[in-house]
Amino acid sequence: MRPLKHGYTNHTVGDGSVVEKTYEGPDAELRLDREHELLTRLQGVLPMPPVRGADAGTLTLGFVAGVPGQELLDAGHAAAVLETCGRLLRRIHATERSVLAVGAHAAGKVLVHGDFGPNNVLLDPVTFQATAVVDWEFAHLGEPVEDLAWCEWIVRMHHPEHRQALDHFFHAYGGEVPPWPVRQAAMLARCEALRQFCHRWEPNGAGMRQWRERAAATGGWQE
Repeated sequence: MRPLKHGYTNHTVGDGSVVEKTYEGPDAELRLDREHELLTRLQGVLPMPPVRGADAGTLTLGFVAGVPGQELLDAGHAAAVLETCGRLLRRIHATERSVLAVGAHAAGKVLVHGDFGPNNVLLDPVTFQATAVVDWEFAHLGEPVEDLAWCEWIVRMHHPEHRQALDHFFHAYGGEVPPWPVRQAAMLARCEALRQFCHRWEPNGAGMRQWRERAAATGGWQE
């Protein structure tokens, strides 16, 4: 087993056959249970890695072939990657709310991935079709703009040279795009939630300072 790239919150290792994700930080057990629940219930509905088991703080998944979206994006395929992300997010938001037992009858809410972006989508490097959506631990019922804005935030913050390709993402998602002030407010709300998460994990630690700085940068963005 070797550490996998692009893991930030948890300890994730794999051997080409299975992937083991050990949850760390606040609410680790809750986050494991939520991801286990969704991965199990959404098999055959959305492209999901198969669940092999869950025990002692670790979720074991079957390996899924595919390249992380951010790698393909930076390899020059931003338009294709973000189009796939847009279509995929539309499918996520159209999923029956009952896949999450808690709050399943909340009016007007949709299934929100909670950390959606090219970083959490695996794609076939030839067809650019999604092979899996990963990291569902922050999923909940909420507003579509939460995922729309966060995917935009990922691109603006980590891949700013591909910002113009976001038009492909919004067009593929379809429907009316929330106005910039609404999207920016959703980005700032998520930054604050992650700052609080880091504060609970390590008060006044490096993670908390990083999210404070990221929030400040986000607040200065213009459409």
